[in-house]
Amino acid sequence: MRPPSQLRQIAGSLLVALAIAAVAVAVVTAHFGPTSTARLEAREDAIDARVDAREERREAAEDRREEAEERREDGGDNSGPG
Repeated sequence: MRPPSQLRQIAGSLLVALAIAAVAVAVVTAHFGPTSTARLEAREDAIDARVDAREERREAAEDRREEAEERREDGGDNSGPG
C-alpha cells in the first residue's frame, strides 16, 4: 500500500505548494501592483504636462514672433510715400 500513500502525499504537497504560490502572488500583486501602476501613471502624467506646457510656450513664442514681424511689415508699408 505504499504507492497510493506516496501518490497522495505527492498530490497533497503539490496542492499545498500551488496554494502557497497563489497566496504569495496575490500578496505581492496587492502590495506592489496598484502602487507601482499609480506611480507610473503619475510620472507619465507629469511628463505629459511638461511636454504640453513646453509646446504651448513654443507656440506662444512663435505667435509673438509672427505678430512682431507683421507689425514691422505694416510699419514699413505705411512709412512709404507721404
